[in-house]
Formats: sequence, structure tokens, C-alpha cells
Amino acid sequence: MQQPDRPRLYGRSKGRPLRAHQTALMENLYPLFEMTRMRDLSAYSEIWMEIGFGGADHLVHLARNNPEIAVIGAEPFLNGVAKAVAGIEQFGLKNLFLHHGDARDIMDILPDGALARLYILFPDPWPKTRHNKRRLVNEAFLKDARRVLKSGGGLYFASDIIDYVDWAVTRIHHNGEFEFLPQAPGVWRTPYQGWPGTRYEAKAKKAGRPCHYLTFKAAA
Repeated sequence: MQQPDRPRLYGRSKGRPLRAHQTALMENLYPLFEMTRMRDLSAYSEIWMEIGFGGADHLVHLARNNPEIAVIGAEPFLNGVAKAVAGIEQFGLKNLFLHHGDARDIMDILPDGALARLYILFPDPWPKTRHNKRRLVNEAFLKDARRVLKSGGGLYFASDIIDYVDWAVTRIHHNGEFEFLPQAPGVWRTPYQGWPGTRYEAKAKKAGRPCHYLTFKAAA
């Protein structure tokens, strides 16, 4: 549940009506993997989290290829969550945990240093100046992100909107708790290792918008 003193950082939460099978999955399978409280994830070697996973392309890929890792995904858009649940069913995933709502609700219940990785991939850029305050990457969020990331943990930020890239780099630098890796500009245009591609990324490239893939390391 969104806290009253927090600005809403996302737009609509529903799209087209779910199909009958998707509705059944949300009613019967989603509750088994819902992350409304801190689960005991001690059996996993690490915990990774993706905020705003959209169509769940990358999220499901992470869980499928890293069964020893607990993967948490938070997404306010119901249709995206339904796609993630469909991925759990299709691939028999046991290590994927979901939250339909504000990612900050989950960050609030995570203990210090719980995460080894935190992904923010192609977030809503809120391009109008009067809406910039709704961008996820801000001073308060970065403070929370550093708390839940262990020392040396990775913060991954990707965007096709250069203004948001500059915005994020500036605020992360000013936070002072993250190291920007690597420094070579050419690497920023190279997708992460093992990157599966996403539908939004493909849409951005089709529109001629270059994508940037930035990596930061939580300081000791």
C-alpha cells in the first residue's frame, strides 16, 4: 500500500482486461508467489530484484537461468504481473516472487544488505518537466536502494531517454554511495551480459532511440 507521504511514481495500473486463463492464474497461482511480507529466502545464494519489470521478459529470464537465486519483481501494471505469473506456470519457476504494486513497499520490508542486485530497466521517464518529480530515481529512493543493497552489490539502470540517463547519473553521483562502472562511454551502449532483450527495448530501437545500460556498485 502506498504511504501517504510518498508521491505516486507510476501511471496507469491496468490495461486491457485479462484473459480468462490470466485471471485464473492471478487468483490461484499469484498468491503462492506474492511478496507482501518478507519470506524466508535463506535457501537461495543471493536475492535479486527488478523494479517495474513491464512485460516480464527480463524478469522471467533471470529466474529461469539462475534457479539458485531468489528473484523479486515489483510492477504496478496488472497486465505485466499476469505475464510474470504466466512465466512461473510455463517454466515451473520456484524462485520468482512478485508484488503487484509499488516497489518501495517491498524495499521497506527488506533487511539491510538483502540484495545483491537491483535492476531498474527502462523506467517511465516522465518527460514533462512538471512531472520529473515522479521519476523513480531520486534522492529518497537512492537512500533506500543503498540500504537494501549489500556492499559491492550492483545497481543496474537502463534507459533510452538520454535526459533520464543524465538525470540518473547526476543523482547517483551526488548520492555518493555508488561507484559508476565502467567509465568507458562505449560500454554504456552495450547490453548487460546475458541480456535477453525486451519488447520495450525493441520498440525504442525501432524508433531510433539509442539505449544505455549503466552499472553502479554499492560502496563499502
